[in-house]
Amino acid sequence: MPCFLWDCWPSLEIRVVLCAMGCIQSIGGKARVFREGITVIDVKASIDPIPTSIDESSSVVLRYRTPHFRASAQVVMPPIPKKETWIVGWIQACSHMEFYNQYGEQGMSSWELPDLQEGKIEAISDSDGVNYPWYGNTTETCTIVGPTKKDSKFIISMNDNFYPSVTWAVPVSESNVAKLTNIYRDQSFTTWLVATNTSTNDMIILQTLHWRMQLSIEVNPNRPLGQRARLREPIAQDQPKFLSKNEPHPSTGNSQGAWLG
Repeated sequence: MPCFLWDCWPSLEIRVVLCAMGCIQSIGGKARVFREGITVIDVKASIDPIPTSIDESSSVVLRYRTPHFRASAQVVMPPIPKKETWIVGWIQACSHMEFYNQYGEQGMSSWELPDLQEGKIEAISDSDGVNYPWYGNTTETCTIVGPTKKDSKFIISMNDNFYPSVTWAVPVSESNVAKLTNIYRDQSFTTWLVATNTSTNDMIILQTLHWRMQLSIEVNPNRPLGQRARLREPIAQDQPKFLSKNEPHPSTGNSQGAWLG
């Protein structure tokens, strides 16, 4: 079972964990019981309260590393009487993306998803491409194979951040002279905690949350390497938002989306 079993389940009360910096958020109240008797004990989500770090050690590229988005859930699956398999885990989609690298008057490079920008689709799958539709298959999912005689209690978790390399010089140019002047990135995500019966394809949405990562880096290419880049606002990221009413996942047929494997 590719998950971390959670054997300490003394009560159905959920602890509310809040940090002054908003580094951990948790849904408070009673444990929630869904169809098939699946129980969600607690769900936590946060974005690390640290600024994006910038690395100018390379003469070819600028690297930056954003703070991590992190989510975890404690779930209890009741006994499964039949010979069937359930997977509980995290699914994520990008619902908005702006990503531009400006090279002064030379122009800019960008990563664009036209159908998303034009509103033709609502989201693009953020699966790793191997374990579609799941975000991953290590800590991100837990597989329970029936029949089972007792509760299966486990924790599933995921994390995400950006760690790209951006060339100092114009990408399509043969010149290696630094021209990079600005990096701008703004992406929004929807993340679902989901239970799926692989035998029937029945999907149960257990929790939906939204989060966003914004980034702006100002660059002076004329300055010495190591002194060129400066992080601009926002320095701290907004914390994830738990939805009180779950949004449908596009594969349920109640929403529109494009899902890339």
